[in-house]
Order: sequence, then C-alpha cells, then structure tokens
Amino acid sequence: MRVFDIILSFIAIVAFLPLGIFISLILKLTGEGEVFYLQERIGLNSKSFFIIKFVTMVKDSPNIGAKDITLKNDPRVLPIGSFLRKTKLNEFPQFINVLIGDMSLVGPRPLVINQFKSIPEKYRIKISILRPGITSLGSIIFRDEEKFLNDIETNSNAFYKDEIVPYKSKIEYWYSKKKNIINDLKILFLTVLSIFSPKNKLHNWLFIGIPRHPIFNPK
Repeated sequence: MRVFDIILSFIAIVAFLPLGIFISLILKLTGEGEVFYLQERIGLNSKSFFIIKFVTMVKDSPNIGAKDITLKNDPRVLPIGSFLRKTKLNEFPQFINVLIGDMSLVGPRPLVINQFKSIPEKYRIKISILRPGITSLGSIIFRDEEKFLNDIETNSNAFYKDEIVPYKSKIEYWYSKKKNIINDLKILFLTVLSIFSPKNKLHNWLFIGIPRHPIFNPK
C-alpha cells in the first residue's frame, strides 16, 4: 500500500504542478499574499505532523470566529478560497504529505489536537494506528459538513465535538476492519465523483452495512 501511495502521489504532484503554480501566483497576488497553510494535526500512532494546504482563509482564522471548524459562507474564507474549497483544490498540497510518509491517499482524516481528544476512546485506539489520509469514507459522507454546522441553532463547536466527531470516528473504525486495496479504490472513485455530484449516495451501495445516523446518513 505504501508503494501505491508513493507512485500515485508522485504522479499527482507532477500532473498538478502547472495548475499548482497558477494557483500559487493568484494566492500570492490576492488575499493576504500567503500560498500555503501548515496546521498541526494528529497522525499515525498519535504523533503530530503539519498538514499542507493552499491558503483559503484569513491569517489567524483558528483563533477567531468558529475557530477550528468552517461554517457555510464563513466570513474568514478568502474570495478564491471558497472556490478552492468547493473543488477540493486546496487539498492537493497534501500529496506532498503522502509522498514524505505523513499521510496516505486513503485513511481517516487527521484532526487537530482538541478534536482528536474528543474521539471516543474505543475508536481512538484503532484509528491512531492507521496512517491518516487525504480522503476517507467519513470525509465523503461529510463532504458538505459546513451545511450541517450552518443548519444548527446551538454552538457549532459543541455540535462538531459531540455529534460529528463521534459519528465520523464510528465510520472510520468500521472501515478500518474492511480496509483493502479494492475498498480504497472505491473511496478514491467516490471522492472524485462527489466533486461533480456532491449529493450522490453511492457510498451506501458500495459499502453495505455502513453505520447510519438519522442526521448525517439516514436510511
């Protein structure tokens, strides 16, 4: 699997390089002049690393507004940032994380420290021994996560901690017991599909028995 990650991430970096340079120039000339955003996340064996993304929000955004989560129409998001987030182009620099071994193509999404600590312990132990990924079954189901946060009337950070993180963890724990190359390819396919068809529910057909939730993934 590691060889698979290295080969595909290298191909992705080379293929994306021209567009990446173009995006970098736009970011440098607009917004606040920053190109990359490095954020500490918890990875394999509960060790921290810095995830690499294209900048989509104003500086110091983790310390203002909704802090570590992003709401729909969040005022901290830069004009080009909303486009990068919608198309997932902001995630492409993470192929560098994959290439150097911090991440895998498919695996549980790495969380910031306070979110990682909110994972129920019975799931945290299993998830922590998996290399985090650019995409996962949980991130596919929560591809419109901002909508859920925008629809609630209570504190968004509390909702994320008490509702979203536990369910995401349950999904990743469930998937960890079924992880193989075929299922990883299914997730990569669904990730690309969700960009063009964000409301599709194909994951429920490709992964029979996936844990359900009355709000996030109803029957």
